[in-house]
Amino acid sequence: MQMRASHILVKDRNLAQVILNKLKSGADFASLAREYSTCPSKSKGGDLGWFSQGQMVKPFEEATLRLSIGALSGVVSTQFGFHLIKKTGQKD
Repeated sequence: MQMRASHILVKDRNLAQVILNKLKSGADFASLAREYSTCPSKSKGGDLGWFSQGQMVKPFEEATLRLSIGALSGVVSTQFGFHLIKKTGQKD
């Protein structure tokens, strides 16, 4: 199975929560990714493209698997920092 997702990566859990609240209030995911994310994907609005199981760190992959297409995760912690994930696709 392959998944597609966008994410916003920050170093601070509190900042991640502030961004999550903005997203829940209707803010644009891609705009916030460009503004806040520390990942190089920020230039693409956080888009990570397609990836297969086993390509991402376990907490990120597990959170993405649980999401329905178009859904937004809560704050997901990995060794890279704190992620907000939006699942944008899935194919078997």
